[in-house]
Amino acid sequence: MSDLDQLTQSLARNLRRWRGERGFTLDALAARAGVSRGMIIQIEQARTNPSVGTTVKLADALGVSITTLLDYEQGPQVRVVPESQTVRMWSTPAGSRSTLLVGTEARGPLELWEWILRPGEASTSDPHPPGTTELLHVTAGELTLVVDGEPHTVPAGASAAFEANVPHAYRNEGADTVEMFLTVSIPPVRGPL
Repeated sequence: MSDLDQLTQSLARNLRRWRGERGFTLDALAARAGVSRGMIIQIEQARTNPSVGTTVKLADALGVSITTLLDYEQGPQVRVVPESQTVRMWSTPAGSRSTLLVGTEARGPLELWEWILRPGEASTSDPHPPGTTELLHVTAGELTLVVDGEPHTVPAGASAAFEANVPHAYRNEGADTVEMFLTVSIPPVRGPL
C-alpha cells in the first residue's frame, strides 16, 4: 500500500471514528465544517483525498488536531511520555509549579485513581467501551503496561496515554512498589442518531 493510500484509509477510519465519538450525523458535521455531505461520505469511504483546507475544516469541526485526524497508526495506540518531555507550564523561585504530564482529546465522564502495585502483583482489565481513554503517571517504581498483549515500560516520572477498548493490564515486574495516578475518560452514552 502506498503512503497516499495509507493516508486515505487512515483519514477515512479516523473521520468515521471521531464523527461517531462526537455524535455527529453526516449532516451535522457537514454544517459545522462547511463541507458537503457528499464529500464527507467520499472521504469516509476512502474514495477521495480531500484538500488540506477541507481536512483542516473537518478537524476543527470535530475539535481534534489535523495530526489526530491523519494519524495512521494501526491498532491500540499507546503514547509513553518520558519525564524529559513533560511541559512545565508555570513555576516560581520558591518551587511551586504546574506540569502538563500527558493529554488526550476525549470527552465524557472522567475518573481519577491512585494505584499502588506491590512487586510481582498485577491487575487486568477487560476492554472498556469504544472511545474510552486512560492516562497514567508513574510516581514510583516501574510499571509494565500491557495493551492488547503488547508490553510498554513506564518508569517513574513518565506518563502514558492509550485507548482502553482492548484488554489491558498493569503489572509490577520489578523489586520496588509502583505508585501511579490513573485517569479514565469514558465517552458519554448516546441515544439513536
